[in-house]
Amino acid sequence: MDNPSLESSYRGVFDGRLGFGRQPALLLVDFINAYTTPGSPLYAAPVVAAVRETVAVLARAREQGVLVVYTRVLYSGHGQDGGLFVQKVPVLRRMVAGEPLAEIVPDLAPLPAEVIVVKQYASAFFGTALAATLTSQGVDTVLLTGCSTSGCIRATAVDGLQHGFRVIVPRECVADRHPEPHAANLFDINSKYGDVVAKAEVLDYLARRPAGRAA
Repeated sequence: MDNPSLESSYRGVFDGRLGFGRQPALLLVDFINAYTTPGSPLYAAPVVAAVRETVAVLARAREQGVLVVYTRVLYSGHGQDGGLFVQKVPVLRRMVAGEPLAEIVPDLAPLPAEVIVVKQYASAFFGTALAATLTSQGVDTVLLTGCSTSGCIRATAVDGLQHGFRVIVPRECVADRHPEPHAANLFDINSKYGDVVAKAEVLDYLARRPAGRAA
């Protein structure tokens, strides 16, 4: 019985490329202390590495005047705004105002003028004003970084495409708690929802484009 390779099964069907557009935004999804603090239930060592890799991308984006947007997950004390998500993943109930684990990691701390989107579900677009914010700034390309690859990154990539944005994922700048779901979801994002590229390609793109943000 034929057993084609993964790559050959997708070749010619799910191997297109969107490419970079004219006006990017850098989106940092849920790079919070919960994923980088040993002892936290959500701690994932690969996220620590992804944070380190993202520092240079954030610096280059700021140098070029690119819109920078962060997301973080926050719930009310009773957690009802988390609906079934917090029932499925009860540890998320800890993500409330004043909880240090819910804060953005210091290495990627936002500047006062940068946008922070608060969300309650996986996708950065679901139930938020993110799409409107990006559109109002003339953004056509989302440089997607953060965690986790199999959850919030994948959901955001799917919704990003569906909202009409070119989704570009620098592979070194996203992470998951285990390599298998990480690799599988990068493969799927690259096949159907965006372009998964090397961080160096993103840095080169940012360096080559004219500095300044679209009005």
